[in-house]
Amino acid sequence: MEFVTLGVLLLIPLVYLVMALARVQAGAFAVSQAARESGRAFVTTDPGQDATARARAAATVAFADHHFEDVGTLALACDGTPCLRPDGRVRTTATVRVPLPLVPAFVRDAVPASIPVSASQVSTVDRFRVLP
Repeated sequence: MEFVTLGVLLLIPLVYLVMALARVQAGAFAVSQAARESGRAFVTTDPGQDATARARAAATVAFADHHFEDVGTLALACDGTPCLRPDGRVRTTATVRVPLPLVPAFVRDAVPASIPVSASQVSTVDRFRVLP
């Protein structure tokens, strides 16, 4: 009987730890994919299209793939003007706050119950790109 009680007491925190780590890993995959794909979408935009909207749409799809559509954010920064000039560099930074699983709302209001995860990507515009 003592073995079963001790086993259950040790198993519950272990299962919770695995669930929390799996969710944080999903957040890491989400921000990595969002930063990479939004940078790629931004630098491959055709003249006349809205590069920022394309990058945000790519990040939204990446966040939705991992169920972070409401908590994911994207920041874009160019190294000069215009952004889409030949050999220009664009930094995309994706951030998500991963909420810990099974934490009730009244606890979330009192104690921080999320882990911030972010990733950055520097994408280079094609050297032979024609200026708009």
